[in-house]
Amino acid sequence: MAKTVDYYLSLVSPWTYLGSKRLKRIVEAKGATLRVKPVSLAMIFPESGGLPLPKRAPQRQAYRLVELERWSEFLGEPVTLHPAHFPADERLAAYCVIATGDASEGGEASEESYALSHAILRAVWAEERNIADEETLKAILGDCGLDASAILSAAKDPQMEERYKALSKEALEAGVFGSPSYVVEGEIFWGQDRLDFLERAL
Repeated sequence: MAKTVDYYLSLVSPWTYLGSKRLKRIVEAKGATLRVKPVSLAMIFPESGGLPLPKRAPQRQAYRLVELERWSEFLGEPVTLHPAHFPADERLAAYCVIATGDASEGGEASEESYALSHAILRAVWAEERNIADEETLKAILGDCGLDASAILSAAKDPQMEERYKALSKEALEAGVFGSPSYVVEGEIFWGQDRLDFLERAL
């Protein structure tokens, strides 16, 4: 029986970007369902002991850059270590991903939601685009073959903020403390470097 992966992600996480393509390949190969769920680390970190990047010790910040470069080379995925628009306010982008799912038959499990989330991650870490800018999001939506005006209009619904908070609360209740997190039947796999274990679980 096909399993479901609840994919909790921050749209400004470089680790989420690095794992995005491989996650999709694994899910497709195993015939699993992928439910894309954008979350706010600003909500999750205070409840789970995490720290935003600027508050981490210098040694941890320096090692993060070393690891990003290593994984970028290993996976063949280009990463800009100091992108021009990081950190960016990801809320509108997250609302767009949620709205894209709403507009499709699959909801959170839609192909469109995944494609948009990947395009947004790539925009930050490979293309140095500002995902907090509405015109940039409109262009990304269009590149994904989506109705940019309709999705942006839905994303601006005041209830989207509550939906985003609800997904973040759901993530916390599932035991999630960082991005990316993949949850299968209650088992958490945190980080793109745990994708081998996710593959085994599927």
